[in-house]
Amino acid sequence: MNVNIRGENIEMTSSLQDYAEKKISKLEKYFNSPLTTDAHVNMRVHNKEQVIEVTIPMQGLLLRAEVGQDDMYAAIDLVVSKLERQIKKYKTKIYRKSRQDLRQARKAEHNSLAAVTTGTVDPDTKNNDDSLDVVRTKRFVMKPMTVEEAILQMGMLGHTFFVFKNALTGAINVVYSRKDGRYGLIDEEE
Repeated sequence: MNVNIRGENIEMTSSLQDYAEKKISKLEKYFNSPLTTDAHVNMRVHNKEQVIEVTIPMQGLLLRAEVGQDDMYAAIDLVVSKLERQIKKYKTKIYRKSRQDLRQARKAEHNSLAAVTTGTVDPDTKNNDDSLDVVRTKRFVMKPMTVEEAILQMGMLGHTFFVFKNALTGAINVVYSRKDGRYGLIDEEE
């Protein structure tokens, strides 16, 4: 893993840079193969607080953590701990759900085959309204994932919703956080 470190309003000493690289590189031990991605590290001083932000984009997963402390070395240790917890949580959930997801996938496949043979699907209709302005467009590859994986990814990103391709049905779905602390799923009607 290549570690890119950037400093704002802080003197980047070689010892600070080496310490950050050493600590963040240790995260590779949680993966089966060496990471080919870049870790983006931003260190800054904001209102007398030393802040470090680490972002590691990977295939199907985005790790991100930010910590502020009086000491940058302590902030580095804490941000690495946060990232380790995120990785462990993600891997544990995936491992626990793998058997259950396999059973659900088989059941969903059986149900979808039954639905295709008995029902009809109406063509999608689009409402084109040229008076609405799109101010930003995002494009990304949608890795097939389960609902639980999508909720984990949404939590790691700190978003209130997440669009994903459902591994069980193959459809594009949306999970979202509800005001009561639970989650909702938007699925297309067949």
